[in-house]
Amino acid sequence: MKPARMLSALAAALLLAAPAWADVWGYVDDKGVAHFAAEKVDERYELFFRGGESFDTTDGVQTPRAVAVPTRSSSKLLAYFDISPSYKQVKHHLREASREQGIDMELLQALIATESGFDPTAVSPKGAVGLMQVMPATAERYGVRADTKTPVATKLADPRTNIRAGTHYLRDLIRRFPGRLELALAAYNAGEGAVQRAGNRIPNFPETQNYVKTVMQLYAMLKPPAALGGRNGVPGRIRMELPVGRGNMPVAAARGEPATVSE
Repeated sequence: MKPARMLSALAAALLLAAPAWADVWGYVDDKGVAHFAAEKVDERYELFFRGGESFDTTDGVQTPRAVAVPTRSSSKLLAYFDISPSYKQVKHHLREASREQGIDMELLQALIATESGFDPTAVSPKGAVGLMQVMPATAERYGVRADTKTPVATKLADPRTNIRAGTHYLRDLIRRFPGRLELALAAYNAGEGAVQRAGNRIPNFPETQNYVKTVMQLYAMLKPPAALGGRNGVPGRIRMELPVGRGNMPVAAARGEPATVSE
């Protein structure tokens, strides 16, 4: 089996074996942007999807029996995914990166929804840029170079450049933590070093824990296990909100702890 197909098969097997089934809360604001969280942030949030899960950071995400119950709002959520123009503008770049790196397109959709809400101009307080919130130093590891007129951060605002670099980085994290998709996602959010310092477990950062839960749940909603009935969902212009920070800015950064995706 080719390496790219092996990565895709691994991600699918991980989703079947140990998804982080979390509740997904959200609302659509007056501009038509959906906001998601792993918990009810405020009164605007409705329960879109209820999950039954076992989430213990001492053992990573280990759920022996996945239980997911769609709420009345879940059909509204999935319909929203299908019609957003923001996603349609970049979906061909996702298909290209998915094919090149052997990663499920639905996983990329879930991660980008969580990181930036499909906003190519998004910039985090720590300087992570664009759709996949890639740090310039990380992008340089994957061939994005500044020139006399354009710094790396500006180049990362280009959707194709951003998605290619971010997907390549995610692929390497999946390889670095074989059989543990939840650790690859935690490393994407909090930094490889943070996961290693936690003993190759999900760091005890509330944002990172919520991030992993939400990405995997959105991934499962977009491409659920066959036993639950398949659906090829398409996400739209959506933005993830967590109790502290945003995207790849874990709680640790706000506290001055060393956690960054550029590690």
